[in-house]
Amino acid sequence: MIHLSVAIGRFFEALLFAVLRVAGMVTGVVLLIALGGGLLFLAARFLLARGRP
Repeated sequence: MIHLSVAIGRFFEALLFAVLRVAGMVTGVVLLIALGGGLLFLAARFLLARGRP
């Protein structure tokens, strides 16, 4: 009976770490997209402002 409890505990631990890994990857991708969008916005703003007399 103790072995079953350990197996269930390890299963839920692995499940938790898998969820956290996926959530971390999603967060990283969202942050990279936001950073890239911000850089593109700043570059476009700089180029448009430079073209004005």
